[in-house]
Amino acid sequence: MMNFQVTVRYGGRQQRYHTFNVQADDATAALQSAASLLPPDIAADVDLVELRIAVDPDARSYVDEKPL
Repeated sequence: MMNFQVTVRYGGRQQRYHTFNVQADDATAALQSAASLLPPDIAADVDLVELRIAVDPDARSYVDEKPL
């Protein structure tokens, strides 16, 4: 299983964003899961969906970071 971050843009001219995480085996399963978890009150106004692998902030490396 992988962790994915889903960001949806909605609201027409007054754009807003809703971000949430899903766990799935692959992108197809992640999108299907995201679709089932999308709040019904914003679903009709969504115009963009972004799916990314969610990186664990503790495991992320940063520029100029020296190994421990």
